[in-house]
Amino acid sequence: MSKKIYVGNLDYKVTQEELREVFEKIGETQSVKIITDVVTGRSKGFGFVEMSSKEDAEKAISILNGTDLKGRPLTVNEARPQQPRGTKGFGDRQGKSSRRGSGPGNWR
Repeated sequence: MSKKIYVGNLDYKVTQEELREVFEKIGETQSVKIITDVVTGRSKGFGFVEMSSKEDAEKAISILNGTDLKGRPLTVNEARPQQPRGTKGFGDRQGKSSRRGSGPGNWR
């Protein structure tokens, strides 16, 4: 059973291929994805690696967490499930305006 790993504090110039090489030294790596900004295409400095087995994932976490890659210490830990996202720009209120008095008839 595969296991997903979060990898943070990546140098913005690290490629998916370079990251894959690092994890392949530990065990079989199924996928590597560095998260990028939609508009600029620039790395956001973190990504996810999916290892083929739970054992390889745990080994990778223990070996690679804190190790240096291109001058930055990696943050490597088990990925948490993605949380559902609310409507963009409106905070935690699930699409409702967070500004009081902004509705129709409330202008001054």
